[in-house]
Amino acid sequence: MGEAGGRKPNIVLILSDDVGYGDIGCYGARLPRTPHIDGLAQCGQRFTDGHSDASVCTPSRYAILSGMYAWRRADARILPGDAELLFADHQTTLPMLLKEAGYKTGCVGKWHMGLGRGEINWNGVIAPGPREVGFDYSFIIPATADRVPCVYVEDGRVVGLDPKDPIRVDYTKLVGDDPTGRDEPYLLKMKLSEGHDGTIVDGVSRIGYMTGGNSARWVDEKMAGTLAEKATAFIDRSFEEPFFLYLATSDIHVPRMPNEQFAAKSQCGVRCDVIEQLDWTVGRVLATLEKHKLMENTLILFSSDNGPVVDDGYADGSVENLHGHTPSGRWRGGKYSLYEGGTRVPLIAFWRGHIPVGVSDAVVSQTDLLASMAALAGVALPDKQKFDSENVLPVLLGQSEHGRDVLVEADVRQRTAIRVGKWKLLDMNLPGAQAGPAGKNCELYDLETDPGETTDVAGQHADVVADMWDKLEKIRKRA
Repeated sequence: MGEAGGRKPNIVLILSDDVGYGDIGCYGARLPRTPHIDGLAQCGQRFTDGHSDASVCTPSRYAILSGMYAWRRADARILPGDAELLFADHQTTLPMLLKEAGYKTGCVGKWHMGLGRGEINWNGVIAPGPREVGFDYSFIIPATADRVPCVYVEDGRVVGLDPKDPIRVDYTKLVGDDPTGRDEPYLLKMKLSEGHDGTIVDGVSRIGYMTGGNSARWVDEKMAGTLAEKATAFIDRSFEEPFFLYLATSDIHVPRMPNEQFAAKSQCGVRCDVIEQLDWTVGRVLATLEKHKLMENTLILFSSDNGPVVDDGYADGSVENLHGHTPSGRWRGGKYSLYEGGTRVPLIAFWRGHIPVGVSDAVVSQTDLLASMAALAGVALPDKQKFDSENVLPVLLGQSEHGRDVLVEADVRQRTAIRVGKWKLLDMNLPGAQAGPAGKNCELYDLETDPGETTDVAGQHADVVADMWDKLEKIRKRA
């Protein structure tokens, strides 16, 4: 489907970090300037009901690449920087399916889905990792910008590592004699609001401890430029054959350290500075596609891994300088939350000459990208493996308004909510302690009349609660 001139379309998935529904101009933001992202929406499909699988990063990313609800796995939570690879050996993934269809696959940016098996040797070949998950090329941040180790890993090896200065990482105890934010806060160029008091790298203290690898450590202010360079270079050397680029930006995750080109240039503080830097990154990718005359044969998807957060551990002035900007838009909650602001995220699909201009209210989950992109590439899902992913390609291409009938999503504690039509039922019990409708601790919202989830109507609609609970339990029990 969708082949132009006999060639399968390229796929570029740009997954931003912590960008809320209300953070982008085409979704109503007035202060941060996002002309490149807005341009995609103005010439493609903008989705008003697009969702990440979870309201935090590791599980939502796992869901995209695996096509599985991450809450099915107890270990699919926010991972430390030295965690094992989440994917099982030989587990079918989105890049694997696209490789089967003849695509060259590349992963650039934030990974945060674990690496290796057991203790990671940061000074040798790090595997399994993106290659074993299906990427021909990878240039990654192992976890997050606020977690050690603060180095890039390219095709399984730390970039720029001096073997005479080996890296050690620990998340339970101090290693080496590098200063920490807890013990030497006067060394920080960005103060803390909570946590993040581990090893100081580039004047910023992180979560966890590391020592060594000094020649390999990144500079935060150069990170966006580095990732943009690696992403565009992948396109430059791959454009003669179908390719899949998964670009997972660090922006706008903390620590927010924009390049001088963007620092203090927005109207709503450093958080909006990095939103504008993110838009610049998107612009670099688009310019590279235009250079190679690929826009008519490339599906571009832009989204975010979860909803927004303002103060996420660093005292960077984001709260004080919002100036009326509303990161979640009209939705309640944000990152970590089970309410709409946690998982309802920007989702834009653009493919020049193939996707009509419009705004879609269809319900779409990022979990559906695996089945949908497999359909686009003309490859079948394996019968041996079960997926939660649904083929919503006609919706993404603007050919249908019928998205998901049922959606399940999770918060930071893996509590789940189910959405059916206008109704959303939140199970506020922790996993393993579900009490069910009789035991209450459920909340019900009518998103049609109460999009802000201000009034719990579970008490007035016991029949709806019971029916939705039954649906949720059946989905939970489905292996």
